[in-house]
Amino acid sequence: MAFGGFNQEGSSAPMGEINMVPLIDVMLVLLIVFMITAPLLTHSIKIDLPTAASESTNEKPDTVTLAIDGDGALYWNDQPIDDEALGIRLAEAALADPQPDLHLRADRDTRYQRLAEIMAEARVAGIRNMGFITTPDR
Repeated sequence: MAFGGFNQEGSSAPMGEINMVPLIDVMLVLLIVFMITAPLLTHSIKIDLPTAASESTNEKPDTVTLAIDGDGALYWNDQPIDDEALGIRLAEAALADPQPDLHLRADRDTRYQRLAEIMAEARVAGIRNMGFITTPDR
């Protein structure tokens, strides 16, 4: 047994040595398992992929800035507009190819309801890309 042994008087005393045979057996089994599985992990399937040549377009779409002040007044690219004209301009922008990105700049005091209405109107008009413009903290 690994924890005890017999001396010449017949009494058993604890043995201070570690039995290394089971540890070596486990190590050899793991070595064989890894030797068998390692070639299977590097095996790859040869696939003949199609090739296509095209030029990348670096053309960026225009951006439209829609600003909303604290009172709810609208500014299309820094020009004041009313609510009726906003719907028309959003529809025109949605039909443009490529479609411009809509950048929303809202004043800190703007009511969320007003901002949600404008975003919903832009989505109904067909604007796909909207983003918020903020001023970073210093």
